[in-house]
Amino acid sequence: MKLIQGKYENTIIIQKSKFIGQAFRVNSIEEIEDILAKTRKKYYDATHNCYAYRLGNQIQKMSDDGEPSKTAGAPILDVLIKQDIENILVIVTRYFGGILLGAGGLVRAYSQATTAALEHAKFFHLEQQTQFRLTISYSAYQTLLKMMTYIIIEETSFMTDIIIQGHTKNELYHQIKEDAYKYKLGDIKLTKLGVFPIEIPFDI
Repeated sequence: MKLIQGKYENTIIIQKSKFIGQAFRVNSIEEIEDILAKTRKKYYDATHNCYAYRLGNQIQKMSDDGEPSKTAGAPILDVLIKQDIENILVIVTRYFGGILLGAGGLVRAYSQATTAALEHAKFFHLEQQTQFRLTISYSAYQTLLKMMTYIIIEETSFMTDIIIQGHTKNELYHQIKEDAYKYKLGDIKLTKLGVFPIEIPFDI
């Protein structure tokens, strides 16, 4: 299962028709309805505003918005399913260019517009990881950054000491204290905040 973050957009021209593909990370039906309403208002003069969405792997919906049945919403949804992307809304806005594409041409066009919208997307997956808070001295900070590359730092506060909030793989959490001793980082204070689903980039 893959997720995107934020919004991605791309425009392609096929047989003089303009297809504006937009991909949004979404988490609720209410959010989807709000984005659809804003898109319809923005592209009020478009020929069609077709879309498909997936919330988890249980809820999904598509709309041809006036295109022939199963030539727009279905190919958009098919791309999302084949790429295993969830919590996503893709809207493809079409401005008709005067040349009829036929059913097969429409299916290919909406598939291509969806793929184009996702072309530069960064994908993530959810992984259960351990979140922690770590307090260390200023003198130990650079050594930690250099040697503990398995921790992901979310937030750093520079107080009397340095307070780091981050996360790491569950099986590596115990290694923090071991490495603090190994690399002579001095007295540290390590607090486990819990195990939570963390969005991890696919290239890590």
